[in-house]
Amino acid sequence: MKNINTFLQLNSLNNNSYSNGPQVKINQKTDIAGSYSAMQRAGRAAEDLAIRTNTAIITTIDGKVVRLTAEEIIKKRQAETSSPGTESE
Repeated sequence: MKNINTFLQLNSLNNNSYSNGPQVKINQKTDIAGSYSAMQRAGRAAEDLAIRTNTAIITTIDGKVVRLTAEEIIKKRQAETSSPGTESE
């Protein structure tokens, strides 16, 4: 059951709501320690594919399930790069 709960926590990560991120990053178990970065890369890859195919992705933002179109993803990325003090992936 512990592994399922860990998966569910990691699976709920989103590009803008990494509430579980710091706990995952500091975990000493090697199978979990790198999973935060892997989840970020997977999310970014899903966004890239959505942009290339002009489709939407389903994700969570602030705990709510949302549908982001390719256009919305592009706008979100532009806002992230133009806002000072934001992290770039």
